[in-house]
Amino acid sequence: MKRRFLTAEWRNLLMINFEIDPEVLRPLVPPGTELDSWGGKTFVSLVGFHFLNTKVLGIAVPFHRDFDELNLRFYVRRVVDGEVRRGVVFVKEVVPKWAIAAVARWMYNENYVCMPMDSKVQLPDAAGGLAGSAEYGWGRPPARNVIRAEFDGVPVTPEVGSQEEFITEHYWGYVKQRGGAVLEYRVEHPSWRVWQAKQAQVKCDVASLYGPGFVSALSGEPSSAFVAEGSAVAVYQGVRV
Repeated sequence: MKRRFLTAEWRNLLMINFEIDPEVLRPLVPPGTELDSWGGKTFVSLVGFHFLNTKVLGIAVPFHRDFDELNLRFYVRRVVDGEVRRGVVFVKEVVPKWAIAAVARWMYNENYVCMPMDSKVQLPDAAGGLAGSAEYGWGRPPARNVIRAEFDGVPVTPEVGSQEEFITEHYWGYVKQRGGAVLEYRVEHPSWRVWQAKQAQVKCDVASLYGPGFVSALSGEPSSAFVAEGSAVAVYQGVRV
């Protein structure tokens, strides 16, 4: 088994999901994988979350343990000896630390960029007396982008076959490498409980951040939005496939 490259906690994951024309994504699909779908529909997700207690090869880097991340991702699958490996591909990932972006680009060739970020998360109380909200912002005013959702109640484990299960339970990552190869890496975490969002908002300069092909999907109404509790995670060293 490959060595753990990174361990951390991913917490308070705000996931806002949009149906998209698969032809927009096809040029970005890594060779050897195919688009994954749910209910015959193809999705992209804007995901903001807290990256906490980060260690690289077991070592905590000072001032780089706790930070926010915002990414746009879509879903693929790869069949290996009859095993279906369901994975994600990142269109772009935003972090507020330039060193993190540089290491991710160098080690995995992921499309990380460094931008100012801020977040505000209020979890609801179990008794229902206090509503919850999650907000992740990136960029500088007046061009600040933001995703936000409101939710309440208690989190629940997604039902088998549900859209929430589909979005949260992809345990592989795939990324094109320089020269045409593809890197496959495994992500390990337990199933996450989720809160359904009562309402969700996206304010984003889609064209400049992700390209004109994403404007139609990300400017429409989300197909779903929810907040996942998150957990400890481990990202394993990748292998070229």
